[in-house]
Amino acid sequence: MEEKKFDVKSIIGFVLIFGILLFMMWKNQPTPEELAEKEKQEQLEANKKAEAQQTKQDTKVTTAEDFTAPNPGDSTKLEALKSKLGAFAFSSTLPSATDDFTTVQTDVLDLKFSNKGGFLSEVILKKFVDYDSVPIALIQDGNESFNITLPTTDNRILDTQDKYFEPTVTKNGDNTVVSMKFKASASQYLEYRYEIKPNDYMIDFSIVSKGLSQVVNSSQQIDLDWKLKTYRHDQSITYENRYTRLTYMYDEGKIDKLAQNGDDEEVIEDLRWLSFRQHFFSTILVADQPFKNASISSNDLVEDEEVDTLFTKQYSSKLPLTFTNGEASNNYKLYFGPTDSKILKEYDYQLEESIPFGWGIFGWINKALFIPLFSFLSGFLPYGIAIIVMTILIKLLMSFVQYKQFLSQAKMKVLKPELDAIREKHKDNKMKAQQETMALQNKAGASPLAGCLPGLIQLPVFYALFMFFPTAFALRQKSFLWADDLSSYDVIAYLPFNIPFYGSHVSLFPILAAIAIFFYMKMTTGQQMASQPTQEGMPDMSKIMKYMIYFSPILMLIFFNKYASGLSLYYFISNLISIGIMLVIKNYILDEDKIHAQIQVNKTKPKKQNKFQKKMAEMMEQAEQQKQTQNKRKK
Repeated sequence: MEEKKFDVKSIIGFVLIFGILLFMMWKNQPTPEELAEKEKQEQLEANKKAEAQQTKQDTKVTTAEDFTAPNPGDSTKLEALKSKLGAFAFSSTLPSATDDFTTVQTDVLDLKFSNKGGFLSEVILKKFVDYDSVPIALIQDGNESFNITLPTTDNRILDTQDKYFEPTVTKNGDNTVVSMKFKASASQYLEYRYEIKPNDYMIDFSIVSKGLSQVVNSSQQIDLDWKLKTYRHDQSITYENRYTRLTYMYDEGKIDKLAQNGDDEEVIEDLRWLSFRQHFFSTILVADQPFKNASISSNDLVEDEEVDTLFTKQYSSKLPLTFTNGEASNNYKLYFGPTDSKILKEYDYQLEESIPFGWGIFGWINKALFIPLFSFLSGFLPYGIAIIVMTILIKLLMSFVQYKQFLSQAKMKVLKPELDAIREKHKDNKMKAQQETMALQNKAGASPLAGCLPGLIQLPVFYALFMFFPTAFALRQKSFLWADDLSSYDVIAYLPFNIPFYGSHVSLFPILAAIAIFFYMKMTTGQQMASQPTQEGMPDMSKIMKYMIYFSPILMLIFFNKYASGLSLYYFISNLISIGIMLVIKNYILDEDKIHAQIQVNKTKPKKQNKFQKKMAEMMEQAEQQKQTQNKRKK
């Protein structure tokens, strides 16, 4: 066996190779500039990898399984959220998943948005207070419910009103934009978007979604349920509740309302807007595209009007939402503000039609005459004085009607002796007496209808004013003499007890109006009783008129005790002016002797009968002939 020897040449060779390698490594080592550049490149590569990883996480539907729980307790919580909310469990893991609020203040509104439910939890009108000097709250302390019933593709039904939304606040020019997002992931969400202008009661509002086509089951009907309890803002519950009413526009411009009292509900097609009116304040939802089929209801919450009630009505609505290609796309406007025709006219949705000015000709008279007239007068006069001046102008305008009415009564008074003689002559033949009575009245140019028709002309004006004063927002909290608020009742004394229908207070303006009505009716009914002949077989009108002299003032006294003092002021001034006009007409314009002479002249002139008079005469002649024929047969 050959013995191994240590090879010196090999060792020298290895040493030389190792030395050459060390020399090459030293020679090729990077300079400090090259090291800095390399470090920069490595950092860029690391950033790119991180961004790619983040993009990957953002584009997938996140469920509870995607979260890393630091301990078994958190893992259990996430599993419970996933079981309850599915993909929307993500929303409950965010820092915003608390009962927190986002507040926004403008020149006219104080708004509070709740993380829980994503909707407004408080709306305060900064420029107005109620009868107790408390700022007007349209939404506050849970009187409102705004909920979307959301079906998911994993067979869940979620109510948004108790789910957490993530708020963000941004600016769009001078406008404030509040976004509330109910998230299934960072890029998948249902969004409530509000754009609030600095000095506007109208808010742009939209319900949209992003990336939910595979999460939300839009093949099912998805509804918005909106409910509101209306707070009491006026000292008279009865008066305020009478004008608290759900009003809506549908079918391209038609306006309708739910019942004023009790409970009512309707299913409406093509609903454009609905107004939750609270007498002088309104909460209105306007849809850019009409709701195809909406359910609305109103419930009266005032069980006892003598009890200090917090709420007046509860309004409810179920409104179908629009989903296109699995995504929500709904644009609306929300109005929180006064029920003032001036303000509502500023918007292009006919919202002023939600104010009950009266139907047909009554509403037209208010819009075309009384609202512009009162707006003009109140522009430079105190509101109480403006009511008085407007009343004077109206009464002067209608004075010709009162003149015609009084002239007719005067003619009938002059003819009364002759009419009584005819009835006495034909007391056994009522038909003949009626024929001669009509013939005499026709020749003399005097007729009971001539006195009735002018009175009928005044009715549209009377009713229009009856609707004008309760809806005149300008009168709200405007004082005059002892009345603190012309839109509510005035008080001169409080009673220690309640009188049914009357109340527990005493208002002076209704008392003054009742006194004026009493004297006015005393004068007019006295004239009518003196001019109206008694007809056999007919009720004794003199007795009825005597009762009305006392009955009408009593009705005024009782039922207007809780009405707006501005309306009672109008009736008081109106009847005072009517009394003055009547005295002037009676004492300085009409002369009974001249009227009698004119009647005698009229008798001599041939009088042409109109078609109605001819027809009546023919019918009476036929009736007389039939009666004579029957009498002959009996003999």
